[in-house]
Amino acid sequence: MSAVPATAKAKPWLLDFAALAAIWGASFLFMRITVLEFGAVPTAAVRVLVAALSLLPLIWLRGLLPDLRRHWKPVLLIGMLNSGIPFALFSFALLSITTGLSAILNATVPLFGALIAWAWLNDRPNASRSLGLVIGFVGVALLAWDKASFKPDANGIAPGWAVLACLLASICYGISGSYTKRFLMQVPPMVTATGSQIGATLGLALPALWLWPAHWPSGHAWLAVLVLGVVCTGLAYILFFRLISNVGPAKTLTVTFVVPVFALFYGAVFLGETLTPWMLGCGLVVVFGTALATGLLRLPTRKASS
Repeated sequence: MSAVPATAKAKPWLLDFAALAAIWGASFLFMRITVLEFGAVPTAAVRVLVAALSLLPLIWLRGLLPDLRRHWKPVLLIGMLNSGIPFALFSFALLSITTGLSAILNATVPLFGALIAWAWLNDRPNASRSLGLVIGFVGVALLAWDKASFKPDANGIAPGWAVLACLLASICYGISGSYTKRFLMQVPPMVTATGSQIGATLGLALPALWLWPAHWPSGHAWLAVLVLGVVCTGLAYILFFRLISNVGPAKTLTVTFVVPVFALFYGAVFLGETLTPWMLGCGLVVVFGTALATGLLRLPTRKASS
């Protein structure tokens, strides 16, 4: 029997990887379109509701509803940490900063994840990862400093608050990663994905109703939020967990570094946004530091002389 070529084995996960990066990059574009009419919290609420409705039939068909009932408490809680709060914060941020900048700030998720795992799970980083934490946070500080103005813009929101919102969202993702590792490792990933969207929907329902826009959003905005929920959340979760199953969490995590490339492209083409040299330089510093902090990149070590 002839061996299967290596490229044939690699191709499926590479396609999933590229698709996930493209989809998550587009999520910033669709959030930007939606938030202008829905507002930040209603955008996040409708997004997770649509995602939950699109994922529920899948776990029902797979016979996973008993698992959801068994683990409903931690799964619903992770929904607010991993979806509800971050989605609302990024939506808020996109009212005053570009999709590209928000995507670059989103690339700090593994950085905060490594720091939180160190503090909570005692996952102590080595010298190379510690250096990465320092470099990554320097990049974030430089990037945030450029947008540190707390003077309200035309939308009544200061860019500085938008940057802080993105960083707080990244911290929430980092906390949810350690929480999942601590309490949800035995739960099927599809159950966690679906239950988390249900939990986020329940958590955001009342605030979204309270903050619902006075003018009914246009069909254009509704179409954007439907794509955001079904494709950028529901389908993205399926690709994400399939990648973890096929190539492991470490390699899957690198998708965070590719997402800003797509987000910058979409923002430039569809929204006319520009990428400044400062944003690009700081973004590269953040990505380099994060790669070191997560162990995806290692500095060369000197071999001991014999």
